[in-house]
Amino acid sequence: MQIVTTAIVPILVVMALGFVLKRRWLPSPAFWTGMEQLTYFVLTPALFVTAIASVDLTAVPFGSVAAVLVIPILVATALVLVLRRLMKATGPQITSLVQGAVRFNTYTGLIFASAVAGAEGVALFSLAAAIVVPLVNVVSVAALTVYGDNDAEIRPVPMARQIITNPLILGCVVGIAFSLAPFELPAFADASLGIVADGALVIGTLVVGAALQFRISRHDIGMITVVSVIKLVALPLSAFFLAQWLSIEGVMLAAIVIITALPPAPSSYVLAARMGGDGQLMISITGVQTVLSLVTLPLLLTLV
Repeated sequence: MQIVTTAIVPILVVMALGFVLKRRWLPSPAFWTGMEQLTYFVLTPALFVTAIASVDLTAVPFGSVAAVLVIPILVATALVLVLRRLMKATGPQITSLVQGAVRFNTYTGLIFASAVAGAEGVALFSLAAAIVVPLVNVVSVAALTVYGDNDAEIRPVPMARQIITNPLILGCVVGIAFSLAPFELPAFADASLGIVADGALVIGTLVVGAALQFRISRHDIGMITVVSVIKLVALPLSAFFLAQWLSIEGVMLAAIVIITALPPAPSSYVLAARMGGDGQLMISITGVQTVLSLVTLPLLLTLV
């Protein structure tokens, strides 16, 4: 019951506020685009730096954690591709289904991690994100290149550059560097980063709420149901049992369950729109999974 009062209800309230603000008082797309970019490029990386820098990384089994995250995500991707004919999905629809099966909303995850385990939860979730962010970007871009309605080609160098310069990855790298360094951050730098990082959760949640849409065609219901079961149930459960087999427990296990059970970020639509995916289907998947995850995630966390 505590997770409901400390995480679910506040998330719902702030998301609802973002939803209402977008449609009643702040309808400008430019405003919300700016908020999303601020969170993505500045606030969340600062949160990653401060969170990871405060944790003793020598106790984290990186190899096992990477295996627990990478293997289920690749299996989920393969499952979508195997089921594409059964779902009668077109090429652009396949790309949105793949994104819906593997991508995750960093902001929602940070909120849950903070509610479940405080600063340590945020730090270990950030480490998990450092592994997952490059992987899901490669998977999503490759799917859009192969199945999307475009003439793009997979170019390893630009793709690698995009991943390496990802602000979330850079935030994780800087945080790891400070955590392993034989010195601590100067007090003024730590305090300044803390002030910036404090805005990541609330602004990120408002942005998620503002981006929610629920326009679903009858033809899409079956596909959304299948990909939602894969993303919100099969993927986190497989990661959970694999983590247990590898003796991962405690807050790290909770972080793994959270990151694998998250819905896609609204920014998934941007990638779909730019690379020939089905943007409307992507919006529908994101909206449905965001609401469902507010029920499935707490249930999954009772396993931890």
